[in-house]
Amino acid sequence: MKFSVFGLALAGLVQLTMSMPSMELSKRQSTEAANAGYATLNGGTTGGIGGTSVTVTTLAALVSEAAGDTAKIIYISGTITGSAVVTVGSNKSILGKSSAASLVGIGLRVNGESNVIIRNLKISKVLADVGDAIGLQAAKNVWVDHVDLSSDMDHDKDYYDGLLDITHACDWITVSYSYLHDHWKGSLVGHSDSNGDEDSGHLTVTYKHNYWKNLNSRTPSFRFGTGHIFNNYFEAVNDGINTRQGAQVLVQNNVFSDVDSPLYSTDAGYAVATGNDFGGATNEALAGSVTTMPYTYNLGAASSTKAYVIANAGNILTLG
Repeated sequence: MKFSVFGLALAGLVQLTMSMPSMELSKRQSTEAANAGYATLNGGTTGGIGGTSVTVTTLAALVSEAAGDTAKIIYISGTITGSAVVTVGSNKSILGKSSAASLVGIGLRVNGESNVIIRNLKISKVLADVGDAIGLQAAKNVWVDHVDLSSDMDHDKDYYDGLLDITHACDWITVSYSYLHDHWKGSLVGHSDSNGDEDSGHLTVTYKHNYWKNLNSRTPSFRFGTGHIFNNYFEAVNDGINTRQGAQVLVQNNVFSDVDSPLYSTDAGYAVATGNDFGGATNEALAGSVTTMPYTYNLGAASSTKAYVIANAGNILTLG
C-alpha cells in the first residue's frame, strides 16, 4: 500500500511493551472512539459521537435508525431475531447495551460508507442466503470491537457465509477484542483472486486481541492488502493466517494452540512474523517486507496473550 507522509512519519514510532495492558473494566463509555490500529488513521473513527442516542428492540427499528448518514448512537437491547441484513449508514455507532444484546439470523452490512463503530454485540446463525454476520464492503474507517460472532458446524460449510468479511478495497479497519468461533469461514479480507485492480493498495486492516476458536479456515484469509495481526489467541483452528495474492502482513506475539498451519502463504502472499508462539507448528509463509505500522501500538508479551484474550474478548461490556 502507499502510506501518506503523516503515516510514514509515524511508522518509526511504534511503542513496544513487554507486558499486557491492565485488565479492562466492563463499564465503557458509548462516546469512545477507535483507540488502536488502522481505524485511528485517516481522521479517526468516531461513529455516532456527537449525534442523538436511541435504543432499539426490534428489527424494524434497527433498520430505520441505522439508515442514512446522520450521526447517531444506536443501542441494541435484548435479543432481536429475524432473517435479514441491516444496512448501516455512515457516522453510526451500533452498540450492544449489555452482554445480553444479540442479533440472531440478522447481519450488519457497511457498504460504501465510512466512520462506523460496531461494539459489544453478539451475532449468530446468519444464513448464507442472507449474507455475512458482519460484512464490510468499500468501507472506510470502521471499528469492530468486543463482538461475539458464531454459528455452528452442524451444517455444510456453505449453509452460513463469513463471520466478518472485509472486501472491495476497504481501508482503515480495526477488529479488536472479538470472539469468532464455531464456524466454517472466519474472516475474509479480499473476496476474490481476480479483484486485484480494485483491492491493490487498499485493504488496510488491524486484528488485535481477538479470540479465534473452533474455526475451519479464514482466520483470517488476507488478499492484496496490508495487515497487522498481533496478540491474538487461536485455538482448535484448522487453517490459521493465510496471506495471499501479494498481501503483506505483520504478525506479532500471537499464540496458537492445536493449529496445524498457523501462518502460511498461497499465491505469493507474504508475512513478517516475530514473537509468536506457534504451538509446535511452523511458519510456512514467504518472507515479507512490512516491519512497521503507521500508528503507535502496545505489543504485549506472547506469554500473557492467551489468558488476557480469553478474559477480555467478546461482548462483555456495559455501555452507556
